[in-house]
Amino acid sequence: MDTQPTGKQRNLFITVALILVSVFLPLIGHILLTFMIANDYMTLTEKIIWLVAVWAIPVLGPLLYLLVGQRRNRLFGGHALL
Repeated sequence: MDTQPTGKQRNLFITVALILVSVFLPLIGHILLTFMIANDYMTLTEKIIWLVAVWAIPVLGPLLYLLVGQRRNRLFGGHALL
């Protein structure tokens, strides 16, 4: 009895692994961003708006929050850019 995977089985495994990574990696990132937003110093309305943006706009929402929505002192160590 041969226990080595065939080419089709190996390709299936690789395909399933890539699908799982492509689904769960962004999900984990969104969950981490949710905790970051919840712990940020913003009003409740701002938090809700950012949470909706992060979860409703797949790639652009998290990117916008990381670039624009975070507190300045978290991004730049408390120093202004200029």
